[in-house]
Amino acid sequence: MIRIKEPKYPWEVVHMDWVTALPPSSEKGYNFFLVIVERYSKTHVLLPCHKDDTAMDIALLLWNRVLSHTGLFKNSINYREPKFEYELWTNIHKCFGTNLSFSKAYHPQTDVLAERIIQSLQEIIRIFCAYGLELKDSDGWCTLIP
Repeated sequence: MIRIKEPKYPWEVVHMDWVTALPPSSEKGYNFFLVIVERYSKTHVLLPCHKDDTAMDIALLLWNRVLSHTGLFKNSINYREPKFEYELWTNIHKCFGTNLSFSKAYHPQTDVLAERIIQSLQEIIRIFCAYGLELKDSDGWCTLIP
């Protein structure tokens, strides 16, 4: 198991994971979202994306929506997902001078912060859909993501 030191400042350590198997939402057809949880303050960022986004697509999304506001993080702990394991993604971390760690398969305790956010969001979406609440625009579940 990965031994994680408590960070000394915000955005030093982040956890990343995916919510998958969602129906297409909005005209852009989002069917995944990336969950990023900052370990120091437990702040989270949710980024709608597509199942077929490449590692470069995700890197650009991360740069434009997160890193341009927060700065680089020192360590990223990611669930084992092919999008994170590509040579390109490893090289991006090497270029930035940051560390890329993977949580063990079937060991969600390593990535408990992201897992808890995901559980909460799935519950919100499930309740919303169970009561048949109508979305006021065409974005579907994507409008429920803060």
